Order: sequence, then C-alpha cells, then structure tokens
Amino acid sequence: MITQGQIIEILTHAATTVILSAGPLLIVAMIIGLVVSIFQATTQINEQTLAFVPKIVGVLLALLLFGGFIFSTVTGFTITLFESMNQFPT
Repeated sequence: MITQGQIIEILTHAATTVILSAGPLLIVAMIIGLVVSIFQATTQINEQTLAFVPKIVGVLLALLLFGGFIFSTVTGFTITLFESMNQFPT
C-alpha cells in the first residue's frame, strides 16, 4: 500500500511541475496586461478588446521561447512518476 508520505511527495512534485510549466506564460500575460492597462489609463482609451491581441501574441511568443523548458519539465515529471511506480507495492 502506498503511504501518505509518498502521496504527499508525488502531489508536491506535481504542483511544482504545474507552477514551473505555467509560470512563464502567466508572467508574460500579466506583464503585458499591466503595460496595456497603464497605456489605457494614460490615454483614457477604454476598449476592452485592446488587451487580448497583445496578450495572445505575447503568450504565443513565450510558448515558442519556453516550449522546450515546459516540455522537458513535464516529460521529466512523467518519467520520474513512471519509474517510481515499481516502488509502490500492489
């Protein structure tokens, strides 16, 4: 039977993987949103759709830039998880 400590270790590693994978894209979207908000406040342009196009372009560029890192992080977690399955008794 799998112990509570092993479950917590797996969940901690999974949460860390999710944060490392989604973090760069979320940070880029947040920075672009902040810049667009400052621009809108400065120019008093209150167009809601103005923020979407720069965010989409920025996130796609960040995905191209950080895609290898994200892929290796998720792949590493998956390999570690499958390799550790033989440690768990049935």
